[in-house]
Amino acid sequence: MSAKTILLADDDSAIRTVLIQALNRAGYSVRATSTAAALWRWVAEGQGDAVITDVVLPDENAFEMLPRIKKLRPKLPFIVMSAQNTIMTAIRATELGAYDYLPKPFDLSTLIQTVGRALEQASKPTLVRAKETGETLPIIGRSAAMQDIYRVIARLTLTELTVTIIGESGTGKELVARALHDFGKRRRGPFVAVNMAAIPRELIESELFGHEKGAFTGASARMAGRFEQAEGGTLFLDEIGDMPLEAQTRLLRVLQQGEYTSVGGNAPIKSNVRIIAATHRDLRQLIAQGQFREDLFFRLNVVPLRLPPLRDRVEDIPDLVRHFLEQSQKEGLPPKDISREAIEVLKSYRWPGNVRELENLVKRLMAIEIDDVIGGASVATELEANQPHSLGPKSDGGAQPETIGAFIEQHLAGYMAGFANGLPPDGLYNRILHEVEPPLLRSVLSVTKGNQLKAAEVLGINRNTLRVKIKQHQIKSLRGFS
Repeated sequence: MSAKTILLADDDSAIRTVLIQALNRAGYSVRATSTAAALWRWVAEGQGDAVITDVVLPDENAFEMLPRIKKLRPKLPFIVMSAQNTIMTAIRATELGAYDYLPKPFDLSTLIQTVGRALEQASKPTLVRAKETGETLPIIGRSAAMQDIYRVIARLTLTELTVTIIGESGTGKELVARALHDFGKRRRGPFVAVNMAAIPRELIESELFGHEKGAFTGASARMAGRFEQAEGGTLFLDEIGDMPLEAQTRLLRVLQQGEYTSVGGNAPIKSNVRIIAATHRDLRQLIAQGQFREDLFFRLNVVPLRLPPLRDRVEDIPDLVRHFLEQSQKEGLPPKDISREAIEVLKSYRWPGNVRELENLVKRLMAIEIDDVIGGASVATELEANQPHSLGPKSDGGAQPETIGAFIEQHLAGYMAGFANGLPPDGLYNRILHEVEPPLLRSVLSVTKGNQLKAAEVLGINRNTLRVKIKQHQIKSLRGFS
C-alpha cells in the first residue's frame, strides 16, 4: 500500500524542512511549496490525501483559497497553521471546514497525530457563512491555555449543545458566552444575559419565566420572562450556582421537555432557547451540600468549559494591556504607552480579580498618570493602594486593620460553612498566609526598588528567608531586584 501524500504550504523554508522530515519519519510522502498557487494546482490535479497550510502565504491568504478547495474536493481534509493565534483565526478556520487549527509553535507529535486522525475521518458538511467575520476580537490572548479555549469555542459554534463555563470572577465568562452566540447558529437571534446572584431569590422565577397579571401582590400586568425574551436565541445564566432550588426545578423541566409555565399561569409555553450557564463555584460541592440538583447539573454540564485565571496566563498580559490602552483612548482618555518594567510588575501580581481587575487598573492609570509612559513605580503604587487586604486604617477597636479583618472574616465564613456541611476546613492558616504574604512582599520590594537586603530589614526577617518566600510565591523579579 502506497504512502499517503501530504500537501504542505508554508513560506518559511526552515518550517517546511522540519515538517517534511517529521512527516517522512511518520511514513508519509510530502509535496511542499511556499505558494498558494502551487498548492491550488496540486489540489486541482487531484494530488494529495490531506493539506497542511499556513494562513499567510506570499500570493494569497489561505482562508481565501480554502472554500475553493472544499468545493472542488469536499473529502480532502486540511489543517490550518498560523502564528496569528487569536480566537478569530480558530473560528474562521472552523467556519471554512478545516479539520483542525494548530497555533504556532506546536509539537511535531501533535501535528502527526492530527494528520493521522484527519486521514481517518469521514467527510463532514462544509460550513461557509455569507457574513464575513469582523476584525474585532471578543477575547484577547495568545497563550497555550487560551489556544485550547479557542479551539473548543470554534467547535462549539457548530453545535447547539448546552455549555457550562467555569471560571473565577473576572475571567471573561460572559465574553465566551457571547462568542458562542455571535459565531453560532443562533447569531441572528437575541442574546439575553441574566445574573442569578443579582436578582432577589424570591423574584428569580418571575424574572426567568415571566408572570401573569395578578400572580402575586404587585403583579398589575403580564410580564415576559427572560426565556420568552431569548426565544430563538441564547439565554446566558450567569452564576447558576446561586439559583434557588425551586427555580432549578423549573429550569430542569425546560431542559427535559422544552417547555415551561409562567408564574401564575397554567398553559405550557414551548421554548426554543440555547442555554449557556456559568459559575465561579464548585457545583459538585453544592450538590453535596444539598444546594444544587444533581440531575440539573448533568443536564447543564454537557460541555464544561474551564477558563484559566489570569495568573495562569501571564504571557497574555502585554496583549491585554495594549487592548485596554487602545480601548481607553477610544473612550476619550489621552494616549499613553507603558514601560517594560511596568509590564513585569503586572506579570508578578496574582490578579485575584483576573482580567476585569487588569482592565480597571489600566483605565485608572490612563486617567491619573501625568507622564506619557506608565512606569513600574506607578503600577506598583496603584496595585498596593487597591488591594482589598492591603494595610489600611485601624478599626474602632484598634486591634486589627479593617480591610485585613474583613478579608479574614470572608474566608473564615466560607470555611465554617463547609465545616457545618461535613466538609472540615483544610489549612485555613496557610490559606490566609498565602493570600496576604505575596502582596506584602511585592509592596515592600517595590518601595525598596527591588533591593532585597533593604526589604528584609523593613520586614524584620532574614534575607535568606525573604529569598525563600520570593521563590515559594513565584514572585518575578523587577529590574534591579537583587
